[in-house]
Amino acid sequence: MTAPTAFRERLFVPWWGWPLPLGAAVLLAAEIHMGFPGVRSWLPYAITVPIALLLLVRLGSLKVEVSGGELRVGEAHVPLELLGEVEVFDAKGKRKAMGPHLDPMAFVAHRGWVGPMVKVELRDPQDPTPYWLFSVRSARRLAEVLRAARA
Repeated sequence: MTAPTAFRERLFVPWWGWPLPLGAAVLLAAEIHMGFPGVRSWLPYAITVPIALLLLVRLGSLKVEVSGGELRVGEAHVPLELLGEVEVFDAKGKRKAMGPHLDPMAFVAHRGWVGPMVKVELRDPQDPTPYWLFSVRSARRLAEVLRAARA
């Protein structure tokens, strides 16, 4: 039996982030097409637009989850017993956290369209990563879940 999921959130690119990459894909296809008939008229659109969609969905999504005794952010995971202090940053506070106060050894999973961020200290003597800093919409709720799991 697996442990229940205490927190799960998936971050996707919002609707306003889609027009520019899709427009660029269509413009690239139009450059290749250039009014020629036959396969060159439809094949560039059939290739560039789906590739742009795939990149938006795959590279733009991030799953944050607390389940099975682990914190998972994207493909990375760490056991909850190795977590230390949890700090929440709002949209304004994350500027300092991502800028002058950022440790180059930190694990960062930033999504610019998500305002809040969570910083979780790691207490693993074998891991050189001092902390994780990642975007999450429900930052306060995640911080409560992590603090409760640590207690």
